[in-house]
Amino acid sequence: MREYLPVLLFLVVAIGFGAGTIALSTIIVPRRSNPVKDAPYECGVEPVGDARARFSVKFYLVAVLFILFDIEAVFLYPWAVAFKQLGAYGLIEMLLFILILLVGYVYLLKKRALEWE
Repeated sequence: MREYLPVLLFLVVAIGFGAGTIALSTIIVPRRSNPVKDAPYECGVEPVGDARARFSVKFYLVAVLFILFDIEAVFLYPWAVAFKQLGAYGLIEMLLFILILLVGYVYLLKKRALEWE
């Protein structure tokens, strides 16, 4: 059991620190509520409407597609750095990669996945 004593001590200190700071903040912090503090902050823009408004699924779809194509575009940088070492084989592989991306992009355009209407 002696081997576990430092782990137990660390666990007690971590839990004690967390509980202590939460307890101390509830005691020390003043409770002065007003309408300005309770209003949601919208990055400097006056909040309009309900803060819990639902976003369209199109928003999330476009966001996911942006991330997908952005991450795939990142693969072009290592290829560009090692272009001379890869030679013709690397060029053909990258053209194939870009062709697959282009086919996916054309598919998205045909499915009208990037339109907001």
